[in-house]
Amino acid sequence: MTRLFTLARAFAIACIAAIHLTAPASTASAAVSSERPTIVLVHGAFAESASWNDVARELRARSFHVIAVANPLRGVKLDADYVGAVVDSVKGPVVLVGHSYGGSVISAAAQGKRNVKALVFVAAFAPEVGESAADLSGKFPGSTLGPALAPPVALADGNKDLYILQDKFGSQFAADVAPNTTHLMAVSQRPITQSALAEPAPAAAWKNVPSWFIYGDRDKNIPPAALSFMAERAKSMKTIVVKGASHVVMISRPGPVTRLIVEAAGSDAQQP
Repeated sequence: MTRLFTLARAFAIACIAAIHLTAPASTASAAVSSERPTIVLVHGAFAESASWNDVARELRARSFHVIAVANPLRGVKLDADYVGAVVDSVKGPVVLVGHSYGGSVISAAAQGKRNVKALVFVAAFAPEVGESAADLSGKFPGSTLGPALAPPVALADGNKDLYILQDKFGSQFAADVAPNTTHLMAVSQRPITQSALAEPAPAAAWKNVPSWFIYGDRDKNIPPAALSFMAERAKSMKTIVVKGASHVVMISRPGPVTRLIVEAAGSDAQQP
């Protein structure tokens, strides 16, 4: 009986020792993963946070923490302050990713945020201070958004909400996405205020934060020439032009978009 008690006691001591020996490894692992950037995804006009679903799924499969922000789409400064508050809530480094008008938002939101290590512009505006999305979209020919817009919805504050006509949504916004998906996207699109598209950018964080760009050569919302111009001006670390892709390249081609985000997240690049 005494021998059995001794053996049990020895076994218990061995188990406790094993737990203590493995604890530092777990702690070290947690420390390493805490340095991995959080990916904050910001949608643009006529879209919503679910437009990032496929990219978010691929990023999560690579063990990234992901936040798809519900961009208010009320005004560049207001929206940037909202996204900036989300960035401030994250402990550790952040990669900000913006689509379309969301590019204007992340460029303003990242200003002065020391934990933002990279910006990724996905078919997105990267305005200079004082430039608006409308300015940049009209800088080069090719956008057919104007005729595709529905009659504006008047708001109580005197502003106007803009939508894309549902029967033109697919061809204008997402020509390379299956019709059954674009029909739902048209129904669930979120409007942007007319004033937001005309609001001058209050900041241009791409001047001091390393930036990456990806867009499709069949974009009908923002002319590809405008997107190329902005990428060159921002001294893009890498620019990918996806052949045949529409404005919603993150939906139609999530793979290349995800890979570029992962590259930006793992880079130690400094803005030239």
